[in-house]
Amino acid sequence: MSEVYATRRSRLRDHVTAAGTAAALITRPANVRYLAAAAPQGSALLLGKREDILVCAGPPEERPYEGRPDDNLRVHVLVPNAAGAGMGPGTGDAAVAAAGLAVAQAADSLAVEEHHLTVTRHRAIASVAPGLRLGDLGGAVEQLRVVKDEEEISCLRIGAEIAYQALGELLESILVGRTERHLALELERRLVDHGADGPAFPTSVATGPNSGRRGHRPTDRRVEEGDFLTVCLGATYRGYRCEIGRTFVIGTSPADWQIELYDLVFAAQRAGREFLAPGAAYRDVDRAARQVLDSAGYAEALPPLTGHGVGLEIDEDPQLAPAAMGKLDACVPVTVEPGVHLPGRGGVRIDDTLVVRPEADGGPELLTITTKELLAL
Repeated sequence: MSEVYATRRSRLRDHVTAAGTAAALITRPANVRYLAAAAPQGSALLLGKREDILVCAGPPEERPYEGRPDDNLRVHVLVPNAAGAGMGPGTGDAAVAAAGLAVAQAADSLAVEEHHLTVTRHRAIASVAPGLRLGDLGGAVEQLRVVKDEEEISCLRIGAEIAYQALGELLESILVGRTERHLALELERRLVDHGADGPAFPTSVATGPNSGRRGHRPTDRRVEEGDFLTVCLGATYRGYRCEIGRTFVIGTSPADWQIELYDLVFAAQRAGREFLAPGAAYRDVDRAARQVLDSAGYAEALPPLTGHGVGLEIDEDPQLAPAAMGKLDACVPVTVEPGVHLPGRGGVRIDDTLVVRPEADGGPELLTITTKELLAL
């Protein structure tokens, strides 16, 4: 696997060199992990003129879910910064120390992730290396992360299977009378029991009038007969995060309005999924799903986007939204998650993670393989 990370760093180095910069400093944790195989807390990665160095606040711990640093990288461990000590390359903040190491390699310029660095850290870097010309790396690493290799997709696939197992077990238990908060905590425990690093994001369980609401935080409301129950969860596996969302009815006989609303959201989700293909515009995928709901009169109840990329973070590029610019590539995992929430009544959300594939390879690959029928629990 070391060659994978070396290749990623080489691609970034080509970008940095083309921009006329001698070295680069990566501080955003997901970006550090993408390039270095691990991102110990407080670490920073230097792509230097002579060698690449992972700067860590302490010795990297052997925790499988945190990853192990690439063997081809030199790991530079900081020593505690005693009171009154200087901010040399062996002490203090990892990003500041990395800047000092760049100077030691005779770099005259350094590209930094300005969107991640605080103003205080940026000033500290400029202070420790006053002769270093600082530039903005922008979202260069995030753009490299958009298209996944098959190893990354395999991690997402396993995460989806773990989430499916956790959800399936919960649905076999008695739900009436239990609170949203209790169900969410049980789901997160089951994710870990089945091998997840942890939840990919705070698990959302929404019942009755809360159902269908995007990003709902579980409350102490108890499940009642006749409720819509919306569950949105995801597992993190080896750092990669997937997402699945389903809506159910509590009881044996859904009301007519519940059936109609569910069928409508399901049709919108299917329309968005079928539009996933290399070359499809982000906004066109959003439009395919949104038009189904717009035409039924639910324009005011729709979320701001239909889906987004997933990977080392749960919300990555691309964004499948009305004003999004760009087109899909093959091997890009995205969610398709339309929903409708009716204030005071509840609603429906159906959320899948898929990988964009060309038609010759069978079209989009569905990772979250669970039924999307309206089940009565």
